Amino acid sequence: MAILVAGGPAPGINSVIGAATIRAKLSGVEVLGIQDGFEWIMRGDVNHVVPLTIDTVSRIHFRGGSYIGISRANPTKDAKHLDAVLIALKRLGVDRVITIGGDDTAFSAMKLAEYAAGHLKVVHVPKTIDNDLFLPEGTPTFGFQTARHVGVGIVKDLLVDARTTSRWYFIVTMGRKAGHLALGIGKSVGATITLIPEEFPGPRVGLDVIVDTLLGSILKRLSNGRRDGIAILAEGLVEKLDPAELAKLGDVERDAHDNLRIAEINFADIVKARVLARLRELALGATIVTKNLGYELRCTDPIPFDMEYTRDLGYCAAKYLLEGGSGAMVTIQQGCFRPIPLKELLDPQTGKTRVRMVDVATESYRIARRYMLRLRRDDFEDEKELSKLAVTAGMTMEQFRERFGYLVEDEPPPIQFLR
Repeated sequence: MAILVAGGPAPGINSVIGAATIRAKLSGVEVLGIQDGFEWIMRGDVNHVVPLTIDTVSRIHFRGGSYIGISRANPTKDAKHLDAVLIALKRLGVDRVITIGGDDTAFSAMKLAEYAAGHLKVVHVPKTIDNDLFLPEGTPTFGFQTARHVGVGIVKDLLVDARTTSRWYFIVTMGRKAGHLALGIGKSVGATITLIPEEFPGPRVGLDVIVDTLLGSILKRLSNGRRDGIAILAEGLVEKLDPAELAKLGDVERDAHDNLRIAEINFADIVKARVLARLRELALGATIVTKNLGYELRCTDPIPFDMEYTRDLGYCAAKYLLEGGSGAMVTIQQGCFRPIPLKELLDPQTGKTRVRMVDVATESYRIARRYMLRLRRDDFEDEKELSKLAVTAGMTMEQFRERFGYLVEDEPPPIQFLR
């Protein structure tokens, strides 16, 4: 049996490796760790492997990172690469593979299983701090809970700094398409405002809308006598920008799976510059500090939740393979093992792996919105509040309404438990 890890790091990888190895070894099956994901074996190189034993893996579950490395190499773009993978695994005597990764790796696992046509059994373990794999509601991807936990600790300290120094922080968190991590951190820590791509209806959002939303939050804060705040921005907002606006941000690289390398874009600095420019137009100022939050979270040691969760996933992955299972993603739902066929993860319209987005229609999201300090419909209906905001911005009430009123048109409806 072979184990390989692809995509980006997430806390708990080593726990999956350890649990799967131990389960297989106790059944008399040899286990190999394929180093650096598909990078070497898709070239037919069989020299980058390491034998995994109970002794070598029995305590690695405490640590972050990946004991056998990781890469974003994609074998699915060329049939020659898939063929090379199969030949390399055959040379190594491997007929069962556990892949650990996110949506792109799940797609690679599915294609590898299809290409092998029964000669290789493949199961996939869902990993990503983005929490965006298409799992049943309430079932997290491993690494998410640890990333949120550590992220909250970092932002909590920045909240104190913001209050102490009267400044704003614009913090961009990882989440290539979905806003789970940004919202999870923002809601838990009590950030002033959190922006995620899902809250903006339609396939695209203008950069001006994002800037005005943040500007409105700053103005509302100022109208209440506060010059500090924390704004959490999901990096997936970049992918939702209009292509014409995205082009203005410069040449953006793409990875082996054709995803934007969002980390290469100084999104927080771009937003900061535009917000400051609009504040100057209003004869106002603010101190804004930017921070990208993500790399600190990916290889941190897993919290107990993820250690326990990933040991279950690793055990189930190995046992499922040993019993003849294949072509499925391993999940634990309500404490029970449930394999999901990899084909069910595909979006029939795009042919790509489905992404689980934040459901903004839920009460959980709407509660998060209620605790944010941002312009709301109530502010435009209450003349006293509207007057405060208008005075802060140096406008008349009507001017303020015309300038910022559009921001609340898509505000979620009020929460009502009893009618």
